[in-house]
Amino acid sequence: MNITRRTTLAMLGTGVAAAALGGIPGLAAAAEPQAGIVVKIGGIPWFNAMEVGIKKGAKDYKVDAWMVGPTQADAAQQVRAIEDLIARKVQVIGIVPNDSAALEPVLGRARAAGIKVIAHEGPDQKEKDWDFELTTIEAYGKAHMDLLAKEMGEAGDYIVYVGSLTVPLHNAWADAAIAYQKEKYPKMKMLGDRFGVAESLDESIKTTQDQLRANPSLKGILTFGSQGPIGAARVLDDRGKAKSIALVGGFSPGQGQRYVKSGVIRGGYIWNPMTAGEVFAQLAALLASGKEPTDGMELVGVGKVQVFPDKKLIQAQKLESLDKENVGRLAELGL
Repeated sequence: MNITRRTTLAMLGTGVAAAALGGIPGLAAAAEPQAGIVVKIGGIPWFNAMEVGIKKGAKDYKVDAWMVGPTQADAAQQVRAIEDLIARKVQVIGIVPNDSAALEPVLGRARAAGIKVIAHEGPDQKEKDWDFELTTIEAYGKAHMDLLAKEMGEAGDYIVYVGSLTVPLHNAWADAAIAYQKEKYPKMKMLGDRFGVAESLDESIKTTQDQLRANPSLKGILTFGSQGPIGAARVLDDRGKAKSIALVGGFSPGQGQRYVKSGVIRGGYIWNPMTAGEVFAQLAALLASGKEPTDGMELVGVGKVQVFPDKKLIQAQKLESLDKENVGRLAELGL
């Protein structure tokens, strides 16, 4: 079933007012190629920042691009959004997948209809034309584990949060970090299984509360997913546990900078979601024109990239440290 106009408007976040006044985004500039970018969830700082980048890139690269943000981090909502974009005969669909396997059939239909598919945070997404990443899985996982180990004194029990158990890249980062810990930091130990809560503030809060009760020996929390550090930080701050439990992970700087500056969040790493939004628009314009990425080409905000045609992968390396010295600068950029 296609998403109705009302549902589409509800999912468009900051674009709702414009849509209500001027029609559905994507219809105003028919002469430009159309690209709908379906993200994991709308209304949270990370994807609000990505939407800003998409809008900027749309102007810079002359593509009619807009973001669709589901009301929940739910694969079924992403499927409905993609079905709607197929029905509207867009030239390009962008996707930040919640569940790669669940999206395969609908993305296959999109490609069969001649629509180009660009993934981000989805290196294992099937039925894509290209995936672009702003860091490698190994580098991102290892960087966070090194920081967590440093803050834990390289010993003790820790737990891991991911956005959900089906988000491919979050789990790949966690796999890389955990494998690296076992190899390099044998005195550290992961407790139980990872928790798929880090794209929900409420679930991150509840899980942290539950884990503090269940594991009094806990010394660290490693989280992949922008709401995980924020929810965990609230609990550690409230319970007076910030000095005894090291909290590390990536988050939107404006949302978490006060916790970094107070020492509740010990740090983490991100790439700039605004930059990712601009890259979506740049690649959409490129593919819609019938061209393909080439090794060594420059992407906006990240410079030259490696292109691996066999993997359908465009690989950049552009991380920002979320430390006390840098987090304020990133927040001032609107992240």
